[in-house]
Amino acid sequence: MKEATGELNMTVVTIVLIGVIAAFFAFFWPTIQESIQDTWNDNTSSQSNVDFN
Repeated sequence: MKEATGELNMTVVTIVLIGVIAAFFAFFWPTIQESIQDTWNDNTSSQSNVDFN
């Protein structure tokens, strides 16, 4: 019985940690996505004047 309780505790800890990580990304994802999009746009706009001839 003691071993089953330990496994249950690890399961609860794992579920709670997954929830915390998911909440973190749900909160910060819009900022991360905007930063990636801005970097992508800056990169593509800087390459628009490249002449391949």
